Amino acid sequence: MAKVTRDDVARLAGTSTAVVSYVINNGPRPVAPATRERVLAAIKELGYRPDRVAQAMASRRTDLIGMIVPDARQPFFGEMTHAVEQAAAERGKMVLVGNTDYVAEREVHYLRAFLGMRVSGLILVSHALNDHAAAEIDAWDARVVLLHERPEAIDDVAVVTDDLGGAQLAVRHLLEHGYEYVACMGGTAETPAVGDPVSDHVEGWRRAMGEAGLPTEGRLFEAAYNRYDAYQVGLELLSGPNRPPAIFCSTDDQAIGVLRAARELRIDVPGELAVAGFDDVKEAALTDPPLTTVASDRSAMARAAVDLVLDDGLRVAGSRRERVRQFPSRLVVRRSCGCQD
Repeated sequence: MAKVTRDDVARLAGTSTAVVSYVINNGPRPVAPATRERVLAAIKELGYRPDRVAQAMASRRTDLIGMIVPDARQPFFGEMTHAVEQAAAERGKMVLVGNTDYVAEREVHYLRAFLGMRVSGLILVSHALNDHAAAEIDAWDARVVLLHERPEAIDDVAVVTDDLGGAQLAVRHLLEHGYEYVACMGGTAETPAVGDPVSDHVEGWRRAMGEAGLPTEGRLFEAAYNRYDAYQVGLELLSGPNRPPAIFCSTDDQAIGVLRAARELRIDVPGELAVAGFDDVKEAALTDPPLTTVASDRSAMARAAVDLVLDDGLRVAGSRRERVRQFPSRLVVRRSCGCQD
């Protein structure tokens, strides 16, 4: 059977191939409603399927959005990726995902690969974007939106949550329970000092402790962002002589690891230890006890990122502060802090 072409659709609809193109691509010129209906009916009758590769070559853009994340196996990044995919589908786009595993060279690899495929835009969740990656973006003059993190190496539009303020909310809440002090599980020595959410979480902890007149020296503990490393750090910390009365973890995944360590050591949470996290991943409501944490509106952030990356007016003049869209954080109170559901 011969392949159905755009000419075939135009002949059956009684119009030009240009008008068929306008209907398929939703522009750039308007089409009268009656004509649009004839074209759509012809497409359906003939079973016409547009050649997306040819369209991409002609427009130098595909219906794809590239998304680069550190590790989609981690619940927060998995949930954020899913939210972006849903938001992109609402705009008729598909999402290609690349995982960097926190390796700078892999981030550059995916940047080159996705930009070389002429994606419509790129949503980048970068862990310490380096100068090589920033140069790659500049070389392609790419349409990029930073999501969740805003590294200093690139001055582009960013969609973030109020990480610093959210951390303060959680630590203040723990202190309001009357705990002598709150320890903090931050990132590692490699965690960037600026632009990284975990750094802001640590700073929020410091400020809340300072407001209460409490010292922070010796009360900040390093751990990778995942539950497995946090579990090992938690075992050492909780079995030592100076076990803290409360711990604020910079991610929910870390908090889940700490809860597991406490259970193995037969430490009652929250009777003997209070725990709070940050991110409000879905699993946080199912831990034992359910985890008090800080939530952000991931769906709204994902939709904003997709809208921005597809917006022709993305590259606008203005300061960095004006180009950062910050969404509020809110405290989600559950039992791990000492409250009752």
